[in-house]
Amino acid sequence: MEPRKLLSHVKGLELVEMKDVETCCGFGGTFAIKFESISLAMADQKVHHALDTGAEFMISTDMSCLMHLDGYIRHKELPMKTMHLADVLAHGW
Repeated sequence: MEPRKLLSHVKGLELVEMKDVETCCGFGGTFAIKFESISLAMADQKVHHALDTGAEFMISTDMSCLMHLDGYIRHKELPMKTMHLADVLAHGW
């Protein structure tokens, strides 16, 4: 919950929670290689839960999750971007 607390202090940022926020993104290192179809389905679910909120960005502290989700978003040409928490805090909103 600490990242949310930090984000709550970023001026101009509206924090919106998505459904099933604690569910894995599907990357999991070799999991994404061994079980590609499951990994992609998990990314699809995560991204669509985020899109359902109307948010422009998905913010996380995990670079591997961001890489996986950003790759999925770009491949599907979806209207969402990803950002690491450190980038949000370093550059402001």
